[in-house]
Amino acid sequence: MTGRRLLLVHAHPDDESIVTGATMAKYAAEGAEVTLVTCTLGEEGEIIPPGLAHLAGDREGGLGEHRIGELDKACFTMGVRDHRFLGGPGRYRDSGMMGAPSNDDPACFWRADVEEAAHELAEIIREVRPDVMVSYDDNGGYGHPDHIQAHRVAKRAFTRAAQRTLPGSPWQTRKLYAIAQPRSVLEESVRRLRAEPGPFTPPASIGDIAPGTPDKLVTTRIDATPYWAAKALAMRAHATQISVEGERFALSNDIAQEISAVEYFILLRGPASRPGPDGFEPDLFA
Repeated sequence: MTGRRLLLVHAHPDDESIVTGATMAKYAAEGAEVTLVTCTLGEEGEIIPPGLAHLAGDREGGLGEHRIGELDKACFTMGVRDHRFLGGPGRYRDSGMMGAPSNDDPACFWRADVEEAAHELAEIIREVRPDVMVSYDDNGGYGHPDHIQAHRVAKRAFTRAAQRTLPGSPWQTRKLYAIAQPRSVLEESVRRLRAEPGPFTPPASIGDIAPGTPDKLVTTRIDATPYWAAKALAMRAHATQISVEGERFALSNDIAQEISAVEYFILLRGPASRPGPDGFEPDLFA
């Protein structure tokens, strides 16, 4: 299929691969134009490989610069040819986890003016003319300040771009989605991870992975199983942030998670389509 355009707004390099990598690879392979907008360079990420520890804490040419290269490799693996940093590389600095001193850096994304950042994103939207946008929910999935800010900016830019679209125009972005991690899916995953010990530390509960999305809020399920390998390879590209072993991965906390090519979303704005037999909308473009 051609003529479809998808735009995703993510906070840091690696987020796109972990939670939307299979969906991106699927739609890119089907001929959709997939654009990724990343809001920061991820300078505050915790580095896993000891051999790259020297990149930490270097504001110029350190971890952030290295993660640009990791993201390039991940996008190539997923078949994504259009990637941009919001405002240009380094315009907004990684804010770090909620409550960290880095939250107070005036250059960090958490401190950015939402209207200004939304204006920059709206310009990209009007250029790319996506049919569908994807970002986070109002808690940013798990409370990270940059994820929360990405949600705010994406939602505002979605509205701003629509306001600038001429009446009768053949184009407007019709749907805005948030990434979801259904609690029931996370609970089943935790049970498997605990029943079959393997690499990394098994999670004690879903709280070790993410708060999870109440199942009743989840509207959309994208089964991109044929693109599992593309997602796994994209995650491997982010070697500073992700350890991958077989069908599992871990972040710097060493807590095991499953690599899944079935990804979930919540429709925030736009027309709902008829759900499939499982009760979920099966296509972001439906």
